[in-house]
Amino acid sequence: MSTKTSTVWIKDLVFDSFVAGHHLTLDAPPAEGKQSLGPSPKALLLSSLAGCTGMDVVSLLEKMRVGPYTFRMDVESDSTDEHPIVYKEIRLSYFFGGADLPPDKIIKAVSLSSEKYCGVSAMLKQAMPIRIKVFINENEVQL
Repeated sequence: MSTKTSTVWIKDLVFDSFVAGHHLTLDAPPAEGKQSLGPSPKALLLSSLAGCTGMDVVSLLEKMRVGPYTFRMDVESDSTDEHPIVYKEIRLSYFFGGADLPPDKIIKAVSLSSEKYCGVSAMLKQAMPIRIKVFINENEVQL
């Protein structure tokens, strides 16, 4: 299976990327006299990781008949100081909320995504460590 995007320079550091039938504006962080018209390419890596693993986790929990629940992910990374400026590591936190949530099933879904299913995670792990934390109703559970 092949994937293709097309990206066109608009102005300054603004680009329009056409991805799977959708337009996405890319830009650099705001600078003096300029506005940020979209996320930076590196920040989108973090968002792509969250989207990939999130889709896995929701799908797996549905198959395990877990629900109802709320779910969000926070993804953070610090950059190196020297060029090329890259992420040193990724910190990925999963937050679940709801009554009577089974920690064993949630941990299994997160682990399966991280270790087997999420292609974005597999690619990024080759470049840097990904540190994972899971919280259920604000309490951290051990993986």
